[in-house]
Amino acid sequence: MVYMSDEHNQDIFHWPIVTDEDEQAVLAVLRAGTMSGTDITKQFEREFADYVGTRYALGTCNGTAALQETFWACGVGIGDEVICPSMTYWASCTSALALGASLNFADIDPETLCIDPDDIEHRICDRTKAIVVVHYAGYPADMDRIMAIAHRHSVKVIEDVSHAQGSLYKGKMCGSLGDIAGTSMMAGKSLVVGEGGMVTTNNRELLERCIAFGHYERTAKSNYAVPSEQIKSENLNLYTGVPLGGVKHRMNQVCSAMGRVQLKHYPRRIAEIQKAMNYFWDRLEGVPGIRAHRVKPDTDSTMGGWYNAHGLYRAEELNGLSCEKFCERVTAAGVPIQCGANFPLHLHPVFHNFDFLHTGKPAMTAFSARDVRQGKGSLSVTERMHDLTFSIPWFKHFIPTIIDQYVEVFKRVINNHNDCCNRTQNKKEMLP
Repeated sequence: MVYMSDEHNQDIFHWPIVTDEDEQAVLAVLRAGTMSGTDITKQFEREFADYVGTRYALGTCNGTAALQETFWACGVGIGDEVICPSMTYWASCTSALALGASLNFADIDPETLCIDPDDIEHRICDRTKAIVVVHYAGYPADMDRIMAIAHRHSVKVIEDVSHAQGSLYKGKMCGSLGDIAGTSMMAGKSLVVGEGGMVTTNNRELLERCIAFGHYERTAKSNYAVPSEQIKSENLNLYTGVPLGGVKHRMNQVCSAMGRVQLKHYPRRIAEIQKAMNYFWDRLEGVPGIRAHRVKPDTDSTMGGWYNAHGLYRAEELNGLSCEKFCERVTAAGVPIQCGANFPLHLHPVFHNFDFLHTGKPAMTAFSARDVRQGKGSLSVTERMHDLTFSIPWFKHFIPTIIDQYVEVFKRVINNHNDCCNRTQNKKEMLP
């Protein structure tokens, strides 16, 4: 039985949920012709900041733009270094290259799949400006330890919350924990506005620098009151009306109108996702070879919308069956899954030899005081993701009878493999 192609079962995966309320909000913008305005976006920003628990939020055209602003706001520039996990989407860090900085990639924790705090501090030098924290697949990173390291070295922490809208870390929302955060809300994410992003921060200076970078229409008459002393000292107020980053990052109000509606229903909808995903893993508790990639249920931490859902694989518990073979068997049984996660960025040629800035040198070494490029074997956990993780169905609705069907596929594949191995072992023991 091929469950994923079953029309009835498709409802459990349908996302985003778009209702007449979304459609009417979008149509109102289209009919008013205010797609390029900011009044609705500012309302969305206030509501988003309230939801995340920060003083400020700033809407952008996409998540990449949001992260680009955070890098510049944190002072990242020529000759600087940024520490970032290698296993993430490229937008988590490529803006640093565009600003003339280099990237020092850190390894990840094999259980959380987030940046490993034990692999951060030794990478910090006098040119390190920021640590990028990706809450991978909705799992909140160990922010207490990371923030302590950052404070010791006066380094900024940038959260990439693109996987983790709504994720809680010890009762606090991801996106409110570091110095500043950026998130994507494109159509594939758990919080969807169409194509958009958001910056969140409690730091007024960082907010104003983000505005100055890519929101020219707000600099002349910012609704965030008088610029801070730092902004004044840099005379950024002299450049009003022209974006200092040479870009226009304004959010289209078709997206912000949809975003307001989606955000209103988001807590309830992701609560159902969490219930469904936790049920799936509860039913697989104790099954050899696979582990849940999740925070402990019934704690002050959550997986948010559980975007990019994964499981952890342990081949040694299945007589060495590779993760790739395991995924092939589950797929053949009717549930298409894949082994691994994001491609390790530190092995991509862009971060080794591409002359992005046309200096005649690779961008990673163009202005750096040292060569931090990393080859194969430098990040042992990240490079083993093909063997240690696998994708799982991302259930959007809690329908136990359907989820149970998927659970049974995983159990049947593992039981069949174990039965086969046991028969083989018994035959060997019977040989003279």
